[in-house]
Amino acid sequence: MVNLCGAVSSSTYQIRFSGTFSSRLVTPPSSSIVLHLHQGRQRKIRTVSPCQAVGSASEPQLLQDVKAKASNAVKKKSSFAIESLTTWLLKQEQAGYIDAELTIVLSSISLACKQIASLLQRSSIINLTGGQGTINVQGEDQKKLDVVSNEVFCNCLRSSGRTGIIASEEEDVPVAVEETYSGNYIVVFDPVDGSANIDTSLTTGSIFGIYGPDEQCLVDLDDDITLDQAREKCVVSVCQPGRNLLAAGYCLYSSSVVFTLSIGKGVYAFTLDPAYGEFVLTHEDIKIPKTGKIYSFNEGNYDLWDEKLKGYLDHLRQPRADGKPYSGRYIGCLVGEIHRMLLVGGIYGNPHNKKSKNGNLRLLYECAPMSYLVEQAGGKATDGKKRILDIKPEQVHQRTPIFIGSSDEVDKLQKFLA
Repeated sequence: MVNLCGAVSSSTYQIRFSGTFSSRLVTPPSSSIVLHLHQGRQRKIRTVSPCQAVGSASEPQLLQDVKAKASNAVKKKSSFAIESLTTWLLKQEQAGYIDAELTIVLSSISLACKQIASLLQRSSIINLTGGQGTINVQGEDQKKLDVVSNEVFCNCLRSSGRTGIIASEEEDVPVAVEETYSGNYIVVFDPVDGSANIDTSLTTGSIFGIYGPDEQCLVDLDDDITLDQAREKCVVSVCQPGRNLLAAGYCLYSSSVVFTLSIGKGVYAFTLDPAYGEFVLTHEDIKIPKTGKIYSFNEGNYDLWDEKLKGYLDHLRQPRADGKPYSGRYIGCLVGEIHRMLLVGGIYGNPHNKKSKNGNLRLLYECAPMSYLVEQAGGKATDGKKRILDIKPEQVHQRTPIFIGSSDEVDKLQKFLA
């Protein structure tokens, strides 16, 4: 920074520079100031007019240059600018993209994710590893953290006062929130995706989707209908196609904790800053590349797949024009696979096979929210025949095959499956 103005004598000016420049006192002639600048072995001499009032027409050129650079720096987004998830949500509310109630629901979900991240980091210390000794409605062994994380989500959503119905992987049926705390929104979620990775401290995540109330849920209790019947209709209204989603996202628990979200206006990711416990905007308006170099399939099931899908995988293993085949990556956590894909492109597949005729993933609270995110980022998602977001679940825990990722990669897959 150059300081040409200030309290100086009439005959002597002190010129100060930051960085590697050195400065010295000079005695200027009546019409000019001579600056002797030294950097390494080079010596530069510049002549400027005496210091004038800031903003005058005869401002020194050097000072004008400094001001111009400062002005440009203000126009650019500072690398130190921090925008928290809370601030971002309030801006979306002010812009009319979401209402105040949805802002509260999303804030409650982010709080649940912070709590789950803390539990995961301390799971070995506080004895939350291993199985719970119970089996969920899908016939899967429940981990201790599955059960605890489900309670965390439910408690945060209830306390928001804006949630009417909750549907979770760990609940047999959707749950109507008590009337005291009830709101309008329907929230579906998988509290811990990839829970088999917990005991080995590998990647896990949480997935969520938010729907508005279905018409079946808007019941006039003055009619000949009981409160229990009204709740039953609301529970049925949970099974909506993914295209009805108002918002969806996931939270990645890995080397960083990343909360990724879409409200129908693109995809944004916020990284948890442990210094002050806030999610901070780190990835703005994510766009998935149209092509990718990575495929994510559980190839241990290769012999159980149909011949068309085998042909597609065989194609990926062959060298491309650049002489290299696709790279296979498989984490065993849908959140981890999708997060990588959003940033670098590629394709993920969880197809049906001879043992699982409908695939392994649930449509309502896993495939639909992730498909919503990927489409918002410019990608595609299909069950091999139909767009995932167009499929209406018949049951809460209905499963579906899914192929999801870069648009060109999904198109290529569908040609093989046709």
